[in-house]
Amino acid sequence: MGLFDSIKNIIKSDVKHAVNQTANNAANNAVNAAHQAAKSASQKKETFSFQAVPKSVEELKALPEADLSTPFKTAALTMLVLMNYKNDVQATLDMLNFLKGPEPLPEKEIQFLKDRLVGKEYVPASFFAGATPENDYTPSMPLTITVHDYAYSYQNAGYTMLMLHSSGADDDRQIQLRSKGDQWFLWQNFALSDMRIPKSQDKWA
Repeated sequence: MGLFDSIKNIIKSDVKHAVNQTANNAANNAVNAAHQAAKSASQKKETFSFQAVPKSVEELKALPEADLSTPFKTAALTMLVLMNYKNDVQATLDMLNFLKGPEPLPEKEIQFLKDRLVGKEYVPASFFAGATPENDYTPSMPLTITVHDYAYSYQNAGYTMLMLHSSGADDDRQIQLRSKGDQWFLWQNFALSDMRIPKSQDKWA
């Protein structure tokens, strides 16, 4: 093979590589753009404010959000109710059973709540505005919480997966709701995983 042919083959190889790289980059950019567009298009936020934490099913039912007409309302009420766990466990379970609808909390979920909240009563508070590790998760008044959906919230008919932001976690937490008729009930709460401890409990703070 002569020098000219060698140079020609090198140029061909370089051009082919450049074309392939450009095509790959374009494809990746298109996928990323589509993902971001889907995320932006689907995201909906709802913010709720409450004057106090309900202490009984009757007080819970008196709130306008207790009609459970949207999954956002039920998600917000779930975290609000859990704020009462440190004061009265049984009353809190009764309120959660109201939010659960036709299926009350099974024993394993009751034990799960005990494992997650005893000694960590600050966890539900971390989802409310103004609460931070630095102020021992003391939320501002009125108690304000924002719930949002995301690109994959509505993948399964009759179910919705929503997101909640905690100041003690790097990533938003999930809560799943299930519909029955024109109401939405608590199905699974994935929001109670461990998070940063309050400053008063941090020996290194």
